[in-house]
Amino acid sequence: MIRKAKAVWRGTGRAGNGDLSTDSGVLDKSPYSFRTRFENEKGTNPEELIAAAHAGCFTMALAFGMQAAGLTPTELTTEAAVTLEPEGKGFRISRSALMLRGKVPNLDEAKFLELAKDAEKNCPVSKVLNAEITLDAKLA
Repeated sequence: MIRKAKAVWRGTGRAGNGDLSTDSGVLDKSPYSFRTRFENEKGTNPEELIAAAHAGCFTMALAFGMQAAGLTPTELTTEAAVTLEPEGKGFRISRSALMLRGKVPNLDEAKFLELAKDAEKNCPVSKVLNAEITLDAKLA
């Protein structure tokens, strides 16, 4: 399975702007810029999208883990907070902090933590945050 997204940028890093689109159409020329990334202007940014992806992936992985254990959650809510910090002449994503709250009948705290830790370790987005990156670059 391959999922695609496209970024288009016009102008310089600080004064320019761009848009993000996904094949599914959920993002369709969604605006992003220096201001949406660093100044909280309306629009999206890469770190917000990574946070959404991590929260969604982790929560679904946990639901599958609970299903395998014979459990059915009433509700699992996860917030991911992605930290972007300066590094050298650029920036780096230094952390993704997951905050999970769950309502699961017939589940004790120890088993809940065990299942959550397994999902955090094994969800594909957790793995990609430390993955090989390939690049095919061509100048038009």
